[in-house]
Amino acid sequence: MHILDHIVGWADDEAVADCLHELRHRHAVEYVHLDAADLDRKRLRVTSDVGAEYAVVLPRDTVLADGAVLLLEAGRAVVVRAGAPQTMALRAADLPAALRLGFLAGHLHWKIDQRGDTLVVHLEGPESDYTARIADLLASGGVERVPHA
Repeated sequence: MHILDHIVGWADDEAVADCLHELRHRHAVEYVHLDAADLDRKRLRVTSDVGAEYAVVLPRDTVLADGAVLLLEAGRAVVVRAGAPQTMALRAADLPAALRLGFLAGHLHWKIDQRGDTLVVHLEGPESDYTARIADLLASGGVERVPHA
């Protein structure tokens, strides 16, 4: 178990954001989702979205918040997300729309799961950033948003 004992930066800091962008291309950014109540804690055990376990041991004066980067190395990063993971479910109306959606999801490095004919996108930012990238597919009816559990 790896020990995370300080905040190395924030996901929205320009230099850190550039590093995270490069690591996302290599699928090397892990997210730790914490309930809002856990953000006040200084010591806790967490499991990232890829199943890695960490012990968070922070100094008393450290404030944990959404976007805190707890680990930033050449080969990986660990970022805090407040609240439950946010997702968006999409379904293509036909094969050409499905191919285009799949291409865009891969090209844009979206984290996704496929559940039957539904593509579940794990959001790492505002949902509007994602829907803006597929606005033409949504507007044409080639892709629709669907409810999911």
